[in-house]
Amino acid sequence: MTKGCIIRLWHSFSTVGLLVGTVFFAASLTPSLNPRSFLVQGVLSGFCLAAGYGVGVFSLWLWTYLELPKPGAHRARFIKLLAAALCAGIALIFLWRASDWQNSIRSLMDLPPVDSARPFQVGLIALLAFVVLLMLARLFLLTFQFIADRLRPFIPRRIALVIGISVAVVLFGSVINGVLLRYALHVADSSYKQLDALLEDGIKQPADPQKTGSAASLVDWEHLGRTGREFVSTGPTKQELRSFLGRDALEPIRVYAGLRSADTPEARASLALEELKRVGAFDRSVLVIITPTGTGWVDPAAMNTLEYLHGGDVASVAIQYSYLPSWLSLMVEPGYGGEAARALFKEVYGYWTKLPKDHRPKLYLHGLSLGAMNSEQSNELFEVLGDPYQGALWSGPPYSSRIWRSITSNRNPGSPAWLPRFRDGSYVRFTNQTNALDIPGAHWGPMRAVYLQYASDAVTFFEPRSFYRAPAWMNRPRGPDVSPELRWYPIVTFLQLAVDMAGAATMPMGHGHVYAPEHYIDAWIAVTDVQGWSADDVARLKRHFARQ
Repeated sequence: MTKGCIIRLWHSFSTVGLLVGTVFFAASLTPSLNPRSFLVQGVLSGFCLAAGYGVGVFSLWLWTYLELPKPGAHRARFIKLLAAALCAGIALIFLWRASDWQNSIRSLMDLPPVDSARPFQVGLIALLAFVVLLMLARLFLLTFQFIADRLRPFIPRRIALVIGISVAVVLFGSVINGVLLRYALHVADSSYKQLDALLEDGIKQPADPQKTGSAASLVDWEHLGRTGREFVSTGPTKQELRSFLGRDALEPIRVYAGLRSADTPEARASLALEELKRVGAFDRSVLVIITPTGTGWVDPAAMNTLEYLHGGDVASVAIQYSYLPSWLSLMVEPGYGGEAARALFKEVYGYWTKLPKDHRPKLYLHGLSLGAMNSEQSNELFEVLGDPYQGALWSGPPYSSRIWRSITSNRNPGSPAWLPRFRDGSYVRFTNQTNALDIPGAHWGPMRAVYLQYASDAVTFFEPRSFYRAPAWMNRPRGPDVSPELRWYPIVTFLQLAVDMAGAATMPMGHGHVYAPEHYIDAWIAVTDVQGWSADDVARLKRHFARQ
């Protein structure tokens, strides 16, 4: 690159854009909900730098459009040099502090501290990401200007500009959505479909005719899918339960219908109901309707603990509605999960209500993540008031969950957004790493709903409006695993939380979107009103799962 090219490139940068972009870059290095690797931090910082640069360029354009005074050319050159030195100083100071900020989160999650946040690598990755985004932005501008210039001889200038921008938006949107995104989704769809059909080593078809997927089952073993086969083949056995409990136990019943078991959610739900009848699920004391995550996965931490608490006297049922991860399923097929949840609830609840009330199991709902949101949608309260089910345990509900959001928004004054209290606590309660379900003076009603959520779970606490205002959960006091160094910055916090949401399932057990068995234990005891367990017994069960 010649000296003249470098000079022209330097002059092409906006001074205001560089200043605002550097501020955004610096803010991106401060902590959010989850610790980040240097690669993730670099990409995030590059996006924030680009976002800030865009804000600065727009602000300068608006200043010029309003015909406000600007410095002369000589002074402008001096200001740019001074701004460049200031930007470099700010970037270096914040990169130097980055490891301390990351450690402020890591210490709360019992992770070893990092000696260095790799500032050189973060800066380089951020710069590369910024350059790519800047090139795309300038390509967009060139496209819009080219179209506008061709139209100006025929129509008024401002109309030409509007049409130019509109055509450029449509063109770039078509390329991104119609080509790049469509191709990426096709690749993801094919990959996850193949993964779902994969027969894993160590997971064998059950020989017991009472097991779903066995030769006697109404559901074909291969049609269960990978997550379905894992669900019905794992979990505690009668012998393991008997050994731990020191008394007789039952073999837990697990029923599952995979995506390939039937063509429609209604057909899969009907098949699951018939399988429940076949294996005698309605003779158990507890029956749980599970809505799985996007891939069809059921959290073993949830179901294993429940089966221990009830000595195996538990039946559970789930149907698969997708084989894509929850975030991708929510984007591509947002209605599928709700349809499947409603279909299964309608079948099971409809049959359950026809049974004698003194000769039927207690009925509960459960879902994790996208499964929690879809489980909420499986029924409306007015539909079950005449014969209510007994309760629900929803863990890690996504921020868009309708009932969760309504309850959190209307929480009792003084209770934090990350651990709300709602009215008298007779219907719904919230808990986290520390059992918060025993509310003094509160009594459970005929239905018990519990939300298990961690303050560090960005899937739950991502806030779209953090783009322009601080989320309520950032107010003090904060959750036990939220850094005291966390601060809100417009736009930047929104981008940080979006990245946190994508990586929430990679956090250590008991933080982020990874829910620990011991926290399920307290929640299930409250929801299903477990009897006969002393505090020592509960503590021993928690130690048992902690060792696993």
